Amino acid sequence: MPEAIWISFAFGLGLLVKVVHLPSLVGYLAAGFILSALTAHPGSNISAEPTAVLGHIAHLGVLMMLFTVGLKLKFRSILSPEVIGGSLLHFAITCLVFAPGLYLLLDISWYLAFMLAVALSFSSTILAAKVLESKRELRAFHGRVAIGILVMQDLIALVVMSLAAGKTPSQWALIVFGLPLLRPLLFRLLDASGHDELLVLLGMLLALVLGGLGFQAVGLSSELGALLFGAVLANHPRSQELAASLWSIKEVFLVGFFLQIGLGGLPDHQALMFALVASLALPLKGLLFFFLMIFFHLRARSSFLTSLALTNYSEFGLIVASIALPQWLVPLALTVALSFVISAPLNRLAHRLYERFASRLEPFETNQHHPDEQPLALGDAKVLIMGMGRTGTAAYDWLVEQESAVVGLDFDPNKIILHQAAGRSVEFADAEDSTFWSNLHMPQVHSVILAMPDIEGKLIAARMLRRVGFTGYIVAQTLYDDEARQIRKAGANEAYLSKSETGVALASHIAERKAPARQTAPEPSAVS
Repeated sequence: MPEAIWISFAFGLGLLVKVVHLPSLVGYLAAGFILSALTAHPGSNISAEPTAVLGHIAHLGVLMMLFTVGLKLKFRSILSPEVIGGSLLHFAITCLVFAPGLYLLLDISWYLAFMLAVALSFSSTILAAKVLESKRELRAFHGRVAIGILVMQDLIALVVMSLAAGKTPSQWALIVFGLPLLRPLLFRLLDASGHDELLVLLGMLLALVLGGLGFQAVGLSSELGALLFGAVLANHPRSQELAASLWSIKEVFLVGFFLQIGLGGLPDHQALMFALVASLALPLKGLLFFFLMIFFHLRARSSFLTSLALTNYSEFGLIVASIALPQWLVPLALTVALSFVISAPLNRLAHRLYERFASRLEPFETNQHHPDEQPLALGDAKVLIMGMGRTGTAAYDWLVEQESAVVGLDFDPNKIILHQAAGRSVEFADAEDSTFWSNLHMPQVHSVILAMPDIEGKLIAARMLRRVGFTGYIVAQTLYDDEARQIRKAGANEAYLSKSETGVALASHIAERKAPARQTAPEPSAVS
């Protein structure tokens, strides 16, 4: 089975590029191109060409990716002006600008020029989701806006793919409108699946069988089916657990998709030139996103971080090209890979880049701000807890019995709703937003606990608290000694190691239990 050898080779190159902090799929594409080059070499005994097995693996990867996108498809995050307006305006402007340019430069038909512009208008769901997740910013305001725009782009891509395929749905396609009626049953199945292999199998059943084959049987796009079945489960409390359990499997299948593109043929001189010119246009794509977000009253920081996450080309463009532009698949694949090489390092430095260019970007802000980005006043709060995960919640519940004026802040709206329903005073805020700290009113606060999960957030929060003149006590928790030193250097009074503190807490329970026994023990006899 040659596919297993090819995938093993792709794994090796994927691991190699990951060492230099590039997305693994750049290695997968490179593996395909290298195998194509070895096949084309006259003296080589290697024969590597796209096969039916690899094609099935690639298709499964696409369906799994769309299903996991659907699991994140919460309509509340999409039904906002900046998401709907930003995505549609960016798509329209990009097509209006790129299509005539491609028509003139490449001397191709208007249809091909328009479809190429469509493919280049999308941003990468995989790269943006990975970057935001690695920085724990999927639930931050700019992360939610970026993911919302990506989902809208995915929906646009599905419409384009359906039109390009030219398939006419059967009368049974109307069954799709009954999907919401299946939600209670699907919710029960998800609850009954536990946390192990049954959960993974349920996800694959819904994505590949009911969504993929089911929609295909009634003349609809299998890609649309996978996305919609994911969306039906999006509001279930365990939807993100299901998405996480399927993430690695989806990535394995997508290896086949990128390998298949590379095996389709080597890029020629024209393909290389196309990729280079398209990469030079990336800043224009990012600038358009930035000014669209400013137009919808986002602050400069949110606009910058959102646009930077979206400044790349999309694997979805390759999926559209595989249906509508098969002859352009290799140049587009090279373009996507090159955009990842540029975008990934920039996104890792996103917050530092904003701090450096903030003075130049903030003058573009409008006088009216988005409701989620208004200044926050903490009133008579005495203790502030940043990050209301398990650590922050435990600290809040203990402190609120000693000090009533405790306030928690978190950037996850769903988490905030749960805390408020439980009676805790928790508000929305992004600890990594330097402007938030400068606008925060907390005249009575004397202590701040930094319980965010990522080190970058703690460093920025400690640094900004001291910069805005806070002289109270700042304490944080972390897992590593070197991080504790960085947090103290940034301005915190103390940074404790979580595991060490857990051990001390466990030991204190034993001490508390033995204390009464020592107090009631009889005095030792003088004779003895």
